[in-house]
Parts: sequence; structure tokens; C-alpha cells
Amino acid sequence: MKLKRILLTLSFLAFVSALLSCWFYYLSLKRSTLKDANYQAEVRVEMLSRHLGSYFSENIKPVKALSRMPPLRNYLESRTRSHLMEANQVLDNYADALGLEAAYLMDLSGITLASSNRKTPESFVGKDFSFRPYFKRGVEGQAVNYLALGVTSMRRGAYCSHPVYSEDGYRILGVVVLKVSIEQVERDRLSGLHEAVFVIDPHGMIFISNRSSYLYTLFNALPSDSVEGLAASRQFGEGPWGWSGFQFNQKGELLDVFGYRYLLNRASVPGFKGWEVLHLRSLSDISELVFAPLIRTTTWVVVMLSACIGALIVVLYRMASLEIRRRVMAEGALRDSEKRYRSIYHHTPAMLHSINREGKLITVSDFWLEWTGYSRPEVIGRPLTDFFTEASRERAETQVLPTFFREGVVRNIPYQFVRRDGSLIDILTSGYGLRNEAGEVERSIAVSVDVTDRNRARRALEAAKEKLSHYSRELEVLVRKRTKEITAIFEHTPALIYVKNPDGTFRLVNTFFEKIFSVTASKVVGLSAHEVLPRRVADQFTTHDQRVIEENRVIQVTEWTPGAKGRLTWLSTKFPFYHEDGSISGICSVSTDVTELQQTQDQLRSLSGSIMASQERERASMARELHDELGQVLTVLRMDAVWLERRLSSGDAEGTTRAASMRQLVDKTIEDVRSMAYRLRPVILDDLGLVAALESLVADFEAHTGVASVCRHTGAYEEREGVSTAVYRIVQEALTNVARHAQACRVDVTLHTGESGLTVTIVDNGAGFDAEEKRHTGFGLTGMTERAALAGGSLSISSELDKGTTITCTIPFLSPLNGERPV
Repeated sequence: MKLKRILLTLSFLAFVSALLSCWFYYLSLKRSTLKDANYQAEVRVEMLSRHLGSYFSENIKPVKALSRMPPLRNYLESRTRSHLMEANQVLDNYADALGLEAAYLMDLSGITLASSNRKTPESFVGKDFSFRPYFKRGVEGQAVNYLALGVTSMRRGAYCSHPVYSEDGYRILGVVVLKVSIEQVERDRLSGLHEAVFVIDPHGMIFISNRSSYLYTLFNALPSDSVEGLAASRQFGEGPWGWSGFQFNQKGELLDVFGYRYLLNRASVPGFKGWEVLHLRSLSDISELVFAPLIRTTTWVVVMLSACIGALIVVLYRMASLEIRRRVMAEGALRDSEKRYRSIYHHTPAMLHSINREGKLITVSDFWLEWTGYSRPEVIGRPLTDFFTEASRERAETQVLPTFFREGVVRNIPYQFVRRDGSLIDILTSGYGLRNEAGEVERSIAVSVDVTDRNRARRALEAAKEKLSHYSRELEVLVRKRTKEITAIFEHTPALIYVKNPDGTFRLVNTFFEKIFSVTASKVVGLSAHEVLPRRVADQFTTHDQRVIEENRVIQVTEWTPGAKGRLTWLSTKFPFYHEDGSISGICSVSTDVTELQQTQDQLRSLSGSIMASQERERASMARELHDELGQVLTVLRMDAVWLERRLSSGDAEGTTRAASMRQLVDKTIEDVRSMAYRLRPVILDDLGLVAALESLVADFEAHTGVASVCRHTGAYEEREGVSTAVYRIVQEALTNVARHAQACRVDVTLHTGESGLTVTIVDNGAGFDAEEKRHTGFGLTGMTERAALAGGSLSISSELDKGTTITCTIPFLSPLNGERPV
């Protein structure tokens, strides 16, 4: 009995010891499991946040490069179809190459002009996205990353935008945007995870998750005004959004709507202010890692204790074996996790490194080595500051590192790093400290970003701004100087100058204008010409100014104004001013007094006309004398020669021959006299008119030269004495020049008569000449020009070597009130 009690006591003590051992084992295992699970969750959520931040931000450089593509800038400036096709091609290429959901271009009003999804039902073309923050900040000159639900496609996306600048780089023409599918991120990054992962915005909206049922729900309940603000932003549609059901109890534990508890780990998403990655692991799942083997072990212990106290050692051994195998499995899982972590660590496109409390490098990523040019054996174990410049090293050792090991975090610390080849790069470093059980930072995880190009661009921009400022100051001085000079010229020049607005009102007049018209500039500005000047003068100015606007060119005209000693004649040059868009902003007129020159020219023209008229009268008189007097004498002489020839024909052969020769000589002299009289003053011009005279002249020219000649005329010409004579003499001189110099085989003379005047054209296919050179040296050409001018017309000569000559004389029947000269 005593032995039985002893055995029962021992059994009870053994059972209690086993239970206590199991309990303490369970507590130890639970703490260890929770610690491991928490560590793995921290590492996982940190890596997820970095991966997501890197994934969402990787399109910053592509969208910046896309914004500089000429086809986008050209289309925003021109809006032509050809430029639109080029812009669409560039957007298509970027979308295909980067695997984007869409790439599109917006103008400054937020309207989408071109898009890679333009051929799909959810095309963005024509859509107004001006309410989006990525557009608003884009037109302010910022590159923006933005996560939102598409209002057109109703699919989630990560948007990356950048302003499109003009060619000079100062004006923003529009915004280009790249959209990456969020569903692709979930498939690539979250689909293989068993735990719940949420990506929430600053309001707590669950926007990305591997649990689709929680999408578009609020992680935390929000007040109604915050919900209304979220709906107004249209970032996640127009709502309504439900509550996810998650809340914290009094113990600080996270519970879902069913009361299940979760281990929560969170990390900020780099580059997205306020956005966080939440990692939720059910505590019941963690407990299963503890309870499952423990229950199996306890069952075996109870059974073995019930069966035999002696089998306790075997049971304990089995428990130990199970624990060892489980730890081996856990260590294997941990190694796999570390392997995945290292793979991510080394393949992330960022300069990652870790240092210990002594500031020495213990790990660096492959990208870190590739970017700096060092090998891993060269850097591991060396202080990180060995690779900094002297100034950066002193700052890091005296300020940054002590702060980091005290607070456990630093952000965007600028350093200068010395690469292996000796070149310097500017970096921004952010670090996070990993603490030991005592709460001390024992190592770091840090990321460095190369900002050399950005700093160089900033310095270049500052230098450019300083240079531009200096240039602006010099330009202001030069403008003031030139303004004074132009103002002095404007005020003191003896020319009539005014500037008008397109509506015909005066904008500016000079001092000479005030003097001529007895007005003051202050009373003239803002009024039209008819409100200031005499009616006929105002009519002239207004008509000519309107022509400048209608023809959009410079003109030169002759105008008149009343003067103290009679009418003043002005040679006026009128030209338009332009806005930047090419439209006319005003008209300027500069008039020079040519009254004396005009009077002199009129006197010379009158004198020249009198001389030519006298020449024509003298020629007509000489022609009549040759025809009436010398012609009659020669006719009588011919009659005597004929009589003498007949008289001597019967007996004196030699006398007959000489008489015949005399008759022939007289006949030739009569023909020469007739020709001379015809050239001096053709009777046909006075008797039959200009048309018949030209036909006779051309026929006679063809008969004497053998050059094929054609005379054509159109319209009904009424004889005008001065005009008919001038045209005849011009054609006569032109045909003479053809016979002497042209070596032509064909001449065409065309006379066209219209209501307002006549035009005569002489065209030959001869050797041609340099018209500009002959114009100043040929008396014949000068005489033709003067005859045309005296008749109130003009003469133009067009000729090139080996391409013939064209002479055109135009004479208006009604001369204009004021002559115009082409500019």
C-alpha cells in the first residue's frame, strides 16, 4: 500500500512535472514562434513596401524621357493631323515596350488629345482629367506618382505624369501620363502570399490586396465629412465604401468583424506620402504552429503516463525528436526566407547596404557594387565613411551616425561618394535601424540614390537663371538707350509719322504731324482720321491704311495735304505691325515731303512731252515736204527718163541703156523717199488709226528682215493722239532693236484694249540680254520708257540670255488721283 501510494505519488508528481514542463515548453515555444513570425512579417512587409514603391516609381524616368519626345511637343503646338499620328505612334511604342495599360497626352485644360488605348471601348481620347492631382501638379511643372481608380476604364492603376515643355524649356504645353495596371502588381507580388496584405491610402482606403473582398473598404471607420472629401476627390470612384470591420480591442489587439485576432505589421510605401503596406497574420494560424505538435505530444504523454510511468523517458525523447524536426523545418523555412530576402536585396535596382555599430559595411547589394565599381572583398569590413569625401566623412561621423544609432532612422542625407575610378557622385541616403532585445540599434538597412544628374541640372539651372538675369539687366539698359534714340528720331525727323490701331484710331503721332495739321498728340490719340483731319485728306489716309490691312504688305503711295503755299505732295511708306500670333496689331505711316521733287518731275515731264510733240510735228512736216515737193520733182524726173529711154531706143543703144539706168535709179530714189517719209510720220497712222498702222509696220518689218512676224489685237480701240503716237513709236523702236540685236526668227506683237486702258506686248525668241544692265545704258529703252510715262503709262522689260525678250507697255485711259509705286 505504501509502495502503491509512493508509486501513485511519484506518478502524480511525474504527471504534474510533465504538465508543468509542457506548459513552460508551450510558453517558450509560443514566445519564440511569435517572435519569429513577427520578425518574418517585419522583413516581408518592409520588402513589400520597397518593392511596391520601386515598382510604382520606375516609370518616372521613362515618362520624363517621353515628355521630351518632339512629336508630343509638336502636336501640342500645332494640333495638325500629321503630328497627331506621330504622337500616337510614340505613345503606342512606349505602352508596348513598358507593358503599360495606357500612355496618353493631355493639354493644359486637362483634355486627353492622344492615347495608346484610343482604339479600345474605354479610350481616354477627349476625356477631361483636369480634376486629377497628377494633372494639376503636372501643369505646375512637377513629376507625379498617383494611385487611383480609373474613371473611364474602372480599373485601378498607378499613374506617373510629367509636364511637356516647349522647345525653349520655359513653357508648359501639356502633361503626358503613363498608367500601370494594379491587377498586374497583385498577381506578381501578392498572389503567392497566404497572409492578408493591404495597401491603404492616408484615409485608410484598402486599394491593393490579395484579398479581393476587402478592396474599396475602409480599414478604419471615418467620419462622414472625411468620407465626403474622399468621394469628392474621385480617387477611388464615387463610393459608397463600407468598413472593413477591423478594430483594436482594449489590449491593443487587432480584431476583425468575426472576432479573430491578427498580428499587424505595417511599413510606409516610399515615394507615396501617407500610403502604407499592412501585413495581417492570424494569431490562430500562429497558435496552430504551437498547439498542433503540443497537443500531439501531450496526448502521447498522457497516454504514456496512464500506461506506464517508465515510458516517460521515451515520450520525452519523442517530444524532443519532434521539436528538433520542427525546428529543423523552421530553420529551413527561415533559410528560404533569408534566401528570398537576399535575392530581393541584391536584385533591387537601388544601392542597398548595411553597417554595424562600428559603422563598418557588413553587406552591400550587387547594384551597389556595380554602381560604385568596387568588388565585395574591397568594401566588406571597411568603414562606410572611407568611401566619402572629406567633408561628407566629417559630417557623417560627427552628426549623422550618432543620430542614427540613437534614433534608429535617417532620411535623405546628402553625401558625396568616391567611386573606384575616382569620380564623385552625389547621393541621398536613407536608413532604418534593426534593434536587438535591449532596444539598441545593432545594424542598419540603408538605401542610397544617385542624384548627381539632378544636382548638376539644378546647378546648371541656377547658373542659367543668373545669366538670364544679367542678360535681362543689360537688355533693359539697351532698350532704354534705343528707346531714347528712337524717341529723338521720332520727335525731330522732318517726316510725317503716325501709328494707328487696326480699328483706324490714332495710337501715336510725331511732332511734325502736330505742326502740319495744327493739332496736339493728346487730342489726336484715340480718334479716327475723319475726326481730326480734312475729309479728303482723311479719305486718302484711311483708304491706304485699309489696303495695308487687307493686303498684309508694305505699300508706297503718293498722298497730298493742304499747305500754307498750296498743296503739299508726300511720298508715304505704310507698313503693318504684328502680334506674336501673326495678326496685325497696328499700321505705321512715314511720309516724306516731295512737293518740290514732284513739281520738278512735272516740269521735266512737260518739257520732255513738248520736245517729243515738237519732234512729231517736225517729222510730220518733213514727211509732207518729202512727199509733196521732192516726190513731185522725182516723179517729173522719172517721166523725163522714160521719155528719153523711148526716144533713144531706136538708134542709140548705149543712150537707151543709160536712160534705163537713170529711170531705175529714180524709181529707187522715189521708193527710198516714200520709205523715209513713212518712217518719219506714217500717213496710215493719221488716216486709218493705230491698229492699221501697227499691222502695216509689222508687215513691212517682216518684208524687210525676213523674220516671221504676227500682229494681233483684241478689243475696240478709240484713237487718242498722244497714246497712239506713243504706242506706235514704242513698237517701232522695239522692232528696230529686234532687227539689230536679237537674231530672232519670230516676233509677236499683241495689242489688247480694255475699259480701263490698253496693253501692247512685243515678244521675240532671240538671244535676249541682261535687262538690268541695258536699262541704264540703252538710249532706245530709255526713250520707250519715257514715251510710256508721258502717255500716263508704264513699260516693263523681261529678258534673259538665250531666252528671248518680252516688252510690255500698259497705258491706263483714266489716270488715278494719286499715283502708287510698287514696293
